[in-house]
Amino acid sequence: MVHSTFEYFPGVPVFHSRDLVNWRLIGHCLTRKSQLNLEGRQSSHGIFAPTIRYHNGVFYMITTHVWGGGNFYVYATNPAGPWSDPVWLDREGIDPSLFFDEDGKVYYHRQVGGERGYIGLQLIDIKTGKLIGEMKEIWRGTGGVWPEGPHLYKINGKYYLMISEGGTSYDHCITIARSDSPWGPYEPCPHNPILTHKHLHDHPFQGLGHGDLVETPDGWWIVFLGFRPVGGRHHHLGRETFLAPLKWNEEGWPVINDNKPIAEVMTARKLPPCPWPKPPNRVEFSDPTLPLEWVFVRNPIEENYSLTERPGFLRLKGASVSLRDIGSPTFVGRRQTAFNCVVRTRVSFTPTADNEEAGLAIRGNERNHAVLVVTHRENQTVVALKIARNGQTAPEKIISVQPGFTELGIRATPLHYEFFLVKPNGGETKLGELLTRDLSTETLSSQPGANFNFTGVVIGLYASGNGKPCSAPADFDWFEYSETGD
Repeated sequence: MVHSTFEYFPGVPVFHSRDLVNWRLIGHCLTRKSQLNLEGRQSSHGIFAPTIRYHNGVFYMITTHVWGGGNFYVYATNPAGPWSDPVWLDREGIDPSLFFDEDGKVYYHRQVGGERGYIGLQLIDIKTGKLIGEMKEIWRGTGGVWPEGPHLYKINGKYYLMISEGGTSYDHCITIARSDSPWGPYEPCPHNPILTHKHLHDHPFQGLGHGDLVETPDGWWIVFLGFRPVGGRHHHLGRETFLAPLKWNEEGWPVINDNKPIAEVMTARKLPPCPWPKPPNRVEFSDPTLPLEWVFVRNPIEENYSLTERPGFLRLKGASVSLRDIGSPTFVGRRQTAFNCVVRTRVSFTPTADNEEAGLAIRGNERNHAVLVVTHRENQTVVALKIARNGQTAPEKIISVQPGFTELGIRATPLHYEFFLVKPNGGETKLGELLTRDLSTETLSSQPGANFNFTGVVIGLYASGNGKPCSAPADFDWFEYSETGD
């Protein structure tokens, strides 16, 4: 299973499972700048809506680089990688997918025409990427805006076209149609939409859509995206992946979860124990590479990161670029995946100028983020909390610390982030709070001049000279991310 990554690098994580419940990250499709050049990409631009398919011993991942070249695919015989350089297709449309028919023909389909668009279909030579013939409109959905995310299947002699409608927010839904030919005409399911929570305003899962089907020895399932709002209509963890059972009724139409809302807990038979160990909470930086789940903002400047210059530490060299810039800040972190969690790190940093800082950062986008950093004020070393909302930085809060190692932390609950300094005796000094809604998709998307925000919060390690390079590196001893119960 693959997922969107937008402005983060490496692009398109590949997850593997043996039971559809326990998943592990095994690699990424786009690990080289030659595959994914993110220079100048704004937040929530970049890689949209990848699809993975397997045919004759080869895995194919097809996606769109929005505002960066259009639609392309890469391929590999091992899904963990390495993957090929991109095979570029065209700039028309988004959300591409591939369908391999039994007669050897390969179909390329995507959303065309924007908000009131349609699904277009075209033949493709998968060995060369050459498009064959003209694209044909095959379905406009049931009338909802943004008919997108198409996936074509052949099941029991019929061609099924499943799409999403309503826009990827609270009106999101999945609809389906079928035909005797991939070219149509398509007959809509009389029970459309086959999945939505848009009428269930108080349900903990919202925005369900953009699904894909899988058949297993125990039956059919569907994976799809959705989000979990808290504190009203605000979600800050981004879109997440959901799973539900699917059956086919007597008329040959899919029925998801017996037409019931998607539950937080479902009963499954034959589910074995998780076949691989859970990753450790603490990263000690003793390995030659960073964990697979760690990501950079756009393509990293590699000389600003080192695991070898001081063995057992991650060394960050603060560049002139900051989190405010549409560039490549010295930042590496992981996605927040639970409402309740604690993040800590131990850093050694000796700043000599007020612009130099290193520590923890929690990122929504360029205009909305917070940093808890070791920095320099009035000829002394301090820890400062700096919070940016809609591009405006609140008055910082500072506390003096002794030179040497400093332990910093962020505690997350569903509604708040709490920033703290760990005292030498183990106690904590709180420096301030941030509402989670301040980093939510709804808040970030409603700001003047903003694009829609898709990514959710990323928490990690950061160093910057805020206009010029830092005079000294920052050495991080360890990084700990602990989920405290959801």
